[in-house]
Amino acid sequence: MQLRELTPASRLAALHVLYERGFQLAQQLVPELDLPFVSAVSRVEGEPPLYLSTIARDRYTACFRLTYALDETLSPDLHIKVYRDARVAEALQCASRPPWPVTDGSETDAIQFLSAQWRRNAMMVKWLAFLLERGHGFVHASRPRAS
Repeated sequence: MQLRELTPASRLAALHVLYERGFQLAQQLVPELDLPFVSAVSRVEGEPPLYLSTIARDRYTACFRLTYALDETLSPDLHIKVYRDARVAEALQCASRPPWPVTDGSETDAIQFLSAQWRRNAMMVKWLAFLLERGHGFVHASRPRAS
């Protein structure tokens, strides 16, 4: 079922399910979601190294970049924000979530925004599950601690 076929309330509910699943997978991949380290590298034989860089952290949230290479040209290259108190994770398009298009408040703008969020977060959930299946994780990875 496509997101456009759902009612507005069920669109938000479906997106929230992705956020919850994203958190569960992120927590398996990065058990220390308070990110007490600056960066980390997960190495699995036969797989490209996976890099995690801490972007921001505060009392209830943390934001990190997850990519195969520190080169901007390789993908996936995701910025993920975890809300530890709410137990949800959101895939961000860039360093911060794009602003809500509040120009006229039309449902078209809302549908476009939710569709973009849906695609980005569905990709995040699939990629995190793939990484875990391949054996990636940051439990024993090289992790310089934050000062």
